[in-house]
Amino acid sequence: MTAAQHRYKILLLPALLVGLSSIGCAPKNADMLHFLREHEHEVSAIDYRVGIPDAIAIGAPRMLEIDGEAQRIQPDGKINLKLLGEVKVVGMTVKEIAAKLEVLMSRYYVDPKVSVRVVSYASKKYYVFGQAGAAGPKAYTGRDTLLDAVLNSGVNFLSWTSRVKVIRPSRDGSEPLKLTVNVDRMIKKGDWSKNILLEPEDAVYIPPTPFAWFGQRLRELIYPISPAVEAYTAPAQVIYANDVYDDEYRNRGYYQGGRR
Repeated sequence: MTAAQHRYKILLLPALLVGLSSIGCAPKNADMLHFLREHEHEVSAIDYRVGIPDAIAIGAPRMLEIDGEAQRIQPDGKINLKLLGEVKVVGMTVKEIAAKLEVLMSRYYVDPKVSVRVVSYASKKYYVFGQAGAAGPKAYTGRDTLLDAVLNSGVNFLSWTSRVKVIRPSRDGSEPLKLTVNVDRMIKKGDWSKNILLEPEDAVYIPPTPFAWFGQRLRELIYPISPAVEAYTAPAQVIYANDVYDDEYRNRGYYQGGRR
């Protein structure tokens, strides 16, 4: 890339920066209503459905055979318990699993009571990327909100949290759903109506602020020049360092008769 092209790109960046900062922050009503409908659907389901390889813990104080058992769901979707053997639990909520175990244990106990909880969420993920120190895949628990994702992502002063995007894959193969939420305003005003409940495979994108974006582009433009500058100045630095080194040795009397 020529020096003229570099200068042109650097001059173009401020215009792009102004255009980027002028984008509206309000999500479209139709988009928001769709995400909120999804939110209501998930809330009505109440509980997380376990998958492979989640792990569950079982509590049954009167039934020592299964009380305190911690089981990871195997590739066939089953757990293995004393007395009961293999029990298929994949795709069930903890309440459904507890009810199933109570029915099975009723062969051996009168009015058995069982509780189940998830101790390791490993089957489903959502993703955080962009200007976040802790970006990457996150364990999906069924209770994860947009605000949870942002606050736990390691945002900093370079994160543009007033323009957070949620990208949700479409279930019918069409274009993914996208929503932009002003998380800053949500926190300042205490309005949780846009704090949507995330779903598995959702992606939360936290963009850099316009100035951070400008700095990144500027660095990308300057970077190709930097190695050449360093290569040009390195010999002079080496010569200067050697001169200082030689002067130090002469001052200490290590060179005698002009020889080392």
